Amino acid sequence: MPGVLTVSRWEVRKLVSQKRTYLGLAAAIGAPLLFVGALAVQNGAPNDEPFGASVRSSGLAIPLLMLVFGSIWLFPLIAALVAGDIVASEDQNGTLKTILTRSTGRGRIFFGKVLVAVVYATLAILVMVLTAIIAGSIESGFNPLKTLTGTEVSALRATALVFVSLAVYLMPLFGVVAIGLLLSTVTRNSTAAVVGTLMCSLLMQLIGVLPGFGGVQPYLLTSQFDAWQGLLREPIDTAPIVHAAWICPLYAVPAIVVAWLVFERRDVAGG
Repeated sequence: MPGVLTVSRWEVRKLVSQKRTYLGLAAAIGAPLLFVGALAVQNGAPNDEPFGASVRSSGLAIPLLMLVFGSIWLFPLIAALVAGDIVASEDQNGTLKTILTRSTGRGRIFFGKVLVAVVYATLAILVMVLTAIIAGSIESGFNPLKTLTGTEVSALRATALVFVSLAVYLMPLFGVVAIGLLLSTVTRNSTAAVVGTLMCSLLMQLIGVLPGFGGVQPYLLTSQFDAWQGLLREPIDTAPIVHAAWICPLYAVPAIVVAWLVFERRDVAGG
């Protein structure tokens, strides 16, 4: 009986044939290139944002700034493009019935899809970071980087911190993936799942800035997108990372469990 990895390979072949797969990766590549292009032709810098003042002195500030900007809608959207489609598209295309009648357990099918959605989100962020580092270093130089506390770290250490920051950033992004998978499974509609996932992310961000919701803000999934900034302080502040490490599963695990239960009970006759 095929296992989760075999199912994942099936899913990868499907993704390779879908335009939205390349749309998300193109956005991950295009966003830092557009930002670096704007730096090249304009004066000034986004000094009000974390690492905004450093984008002209070190190209390593650019991937960090992209993490800040991307959390608003770009990366939730990229994650939702696959997570929100990976189950619902099977319903809409009428192929889910065939898949569910294969000699493979539904759990293996479902978690194979989960694995592919998670890998895609990881790949998209990695592509963005690599593009931003290369393009930023060409424009602003592969130079030491100032941390959020004003101290300077070497270019090599800053590069390592960028990739560790990416790993921390993935925790809330996986929560977004889980929400996308839940909506994809429940709604059976790709557009509704993709838009719904993005709307959930934007709604949590809106709640986080509304007056009177200050007590809720630290427990919102989207607030954990800033946890990586603790790595860019001297000394390193691990408190927001530890906080995100237990907050993010509170969103991701229930969403995956509910989606799995719905998938397990899917009526084959009804598609």
